[in-house]
Amino acid sequence: MTTSRRSLLGLIGMGAAAVAGGPLLAGCSEKPTGSGSAENLDSFAGVLPTRRELSLGITPDIRGSTPVPDGYTTYPGTLVDAITGKPGTSGQVVTAMTPVWGPAPPGYQQSAYLQAVNAELGTPINFTIQDGNTYADKLNAMLGARDVPELLCVPGWEVGKIPRFAEAVKALFEDLTDHLKGDVVNTYPMLAGFPTAAWRHSIWNERLAAVPNPSEGPFPWALFTRKDLLDERGLAIPKTLDELLTAARQVTDPARKVWAFDDVFAMIQIYHKVPGAKLGWRLKSDGTPEFKYETPEYRQALEVMARIYQDGLVHPDIVASKGADANLLFARAGSVVFKQAGVGFWQGVQAEHQKVNPRLDIQPVPVFSAIGGDPLMWVATEPISYTFVRKGVGKERVEELLRIINWCSAPLGTQEAQLRDYGLAGKHHTRGPNGPVKTDLAFKEIANQYFFVSGRNPTIGPFPDTPRYVPDLLAFSNETVKYLEKDPWDGLKLEMPDRFKAFAVPAEEKFTDLLRGRRPLSDADAIVREWKSNGGEEARALLARALDEAGR
Repeated sequence: MTTSRRSLLGLIGMGAAAVAGGPLLAGCSEKPTGSGSAENLDSFAGVLPTRRELSLGITPDIRGSTPVPDGYTTYPGTLVDAITGKPGTSGQVVTAMTPVWGPAPPGYQQSAYLQAVNAELGTPINFTIQDGNTYADKLNAMLGARDVPELLCVPGWEVGKIPRFAEAVKALFEDLTDHLKGDVVNTYPMLAGFPTAAWRHSIWNERLAAVPNPSEGPFPWALFTRKDLLDERGLAIPKTLDELLTAARQVTDPARKVWAFDDVFAMIQIYHKVPGAKLGWRLKSDGTPEFKYETPEYRQALEVMARIYQDGLVHPDIVASKGADANLLFARAGSVVFKQAGVGFWQGVQAEHQKVNPRLDIQPVPVFSAIGGDPLMWVATEPISYTFVRKGVGKERVEELLRIINWCSAPLGTQEAQLRDYGLAGKHHTRGPNGPVKTDLAFKEIANQYFFVSGRNPTIGPFPDTPRYVPDLLAFSNETVKYLEKDPWDGLKLEMPDRFKAFAVPAEEKFTDLLRGRRPLSDADAIVREWKSNGGEEARALLARALDEAGR
């Protein structure tokens, strides 16, 4: 789930339009998106909503160190109705597409949860749920066919994989600027509370094109462990790479169907301080852009991860790419002891599987440096996702859809948020001493459907069914935030060259072949040369020029 944001200098291989000398940054001249483009977001303050926080008188229990959100360990005893009346007035069904990871939830006819929320909306949403692991493929096909639902969720990390995305935005989706800019956003008070930084990233083609789903934390990845399984073996949570690899060999026992890892290559890169900005760029000391494939840190990470595979420390279903459910292997079967995942994975998996195994204790491994000095953690502060509105639905329908999104964005302390997050009392949750506790039906029917057509002012918790989660997460987050990677290109929205995007996945697959022993590590140089000739140099030139024109 890595979000991109930072890069570069090195005027090599410039496209013809760039060589001609025209300005690159949007707002100065048009630039073909096939060759890449950049927008300086500082230039578009006039299209942004004015932030006005919705105060419900709820004080956080634990403060987060910015950009880590504040945490809440207790659920409000009294809830307020944030919205009077039903946001949907037409009765015309809303079509929406959102992702899910894991089993798809039942559809409207079989879901008491969807029926309950849709009844409150007044105008029901008919969800098309797509597998999050292959969501980019579906998006590419849908955008190519110009056949989109009224509300389309586009995860932030998928944007960089979609060729000519800015062109697709202009052709297929509504311009929301006049509906939301300045004080106009007060019509939708939940949206008015969103961080300005999230709205900045929702600008395409110099206009406000989507409603952001603000990030709930700045970390794209963490390494989680089954602390209960380590405790059984008398092992501590590792604090260095040597300790991690030693523990991995101690816990791996194929006879008992236990292996140390799933695919943890992103975390191995982080431990080696491989750059993660803008999908893997940084600036060299001379100001020249350098991609991760070209760095000695990436080669070190490759060697370590290849050895992990070679030593048989990765679950064989992961090695064979059989589509194994890594969550189940980790949390239910205990067949994987260390798992790489987005931080958002933690609470839901703990809550679901502790019902079967009360001793389950999922904890993050502290970030460390394998090469000396302070650790480095990649940054993911751009929105989790964006919600786009299909072009041509008409002004009244746009306003109705924004009212629905506003309802779905209700914050902690509201009746709306409780229904969205916990469903119906007595059916999807019971009232525990610390707030609502999900039932088995909730885990079956609630899969963040409305979360992915909305967003909210970021907060963490509360989660009554996992009372230790918020303190544990804030302790981890407030320590890790010290090591966030700096982004020289923060505030520049980049549309990478099409060839760079097109070769991104094939390049990663080629390195995966190296890691898993299907190609020798000596092929790395050839893959880098191929990457350079398939858009790498174009990307370097684009990002260099963007920094130059931004005066950085």
